[in-house]
Amino acid sequence: MQLLGSTTSPFVRRIRIWATLNNLPIDFINLDIFSEQDRQTMIAHNPARKIPVLIDHYFTLCDSNSIIRYLLEKADQPLLSWQQENYLTIINACNDSLVEILLCQRSGFDTNSDKLFFNLQNERIVETLAYLNTHLSEPVFKSCEYLNISLYCLLDWIRFRELTDFSQLENLVDFYHKFSDKAAVQQTDPRI
Repeated sequence: MQLLGSTTSPFVRRIRIWATLNNLPIDFINLDIFSEQDRQTMIAHNPARKIPVLIDHYFTLCDSNSIIRYLLEKADQPLLSWQQENYLTIINACNDSLVEILLCQRSGFDTNSDKLFFNLQNERIVETLAYLNTHLSEPVFKSCEYLNISLYCLLDWIRFRELTDFSQLENLVDFYHKFSDKAAVQQTDPRI
């Protein structure tokens, strides 16, 4: 199996960490999705022009949610429950808004200006982080390895990109520090 992605993508990193923790060999192909050659590689496998992309022989999946479902089935592990899927949707919503903010900043927009799009993204980020702060200790959340990985990747990406401050959300800060000493986390650190 091959995983196409970038070392800085939190969605790619989730899959890499999960595969490492579950001893599932995946050949990671690091792409610079903004270079012409690597962008063409990505587009050839995903017309939506997004990463990650998993290729297993002649079968291709183009979204981290679909990829983890496929890998869980392949590893004969239980799929996420509906409640866990809902938590993952909330993590993804926050991550998506942060990606939109970063892309807008890189395009020269002032993302702090009083514009509907920026206001909605910033509101979603604040509210989802607060929600996750109060729910991450619930057994259905704590018991799901992939949710924990996804939350960690979100939080570390926030720190890496310096997009928002979650230092006042004590449960998230505590979770972040506890999860960060795993070898798979350190091996996939986008800073190295």
